[in-house]
Amino acid sequence: MPSENKVRFRPAARLDMPALHDYVAEQAGRGVAGGYIARIEAACAALSTFPERGTLQPGLGAGVRTIGFERRITIVFRRIDLDIQILRVLYGGRDLQTLLGPNPDSD
Repeated sequence: MPSENKVRFRPAARLDMPALHDYVAEQAGRGVAGGYIARIEAACAALSTFPERGTLQPGLGAGVRTIGFERRITIVFRRIDLDIQILRVLYGGRDLQTLLGPNPDSD
């Protein structure tokens, strides 16, 4: 039986989550924000079983991919061996090249 990939949030992605929570809480309330963050976390966890989903983004670094979440969020990640690294979790429309820079490991 193959080993399952382990999903890990990089430091920048860990900081993105409470910022997203606060933004959604301001707009729609804390209960809605909590549910939204839980669904984002579940979407990230689901990458452990199919890490090749999403769109490859070679301009953002080796193996970097993105997936959209509920039309508003972009999850930036990559697979290294059995690790799925969540690099960023960003509200839509952000310039990924500027946010990630030439080295997504620099967080």
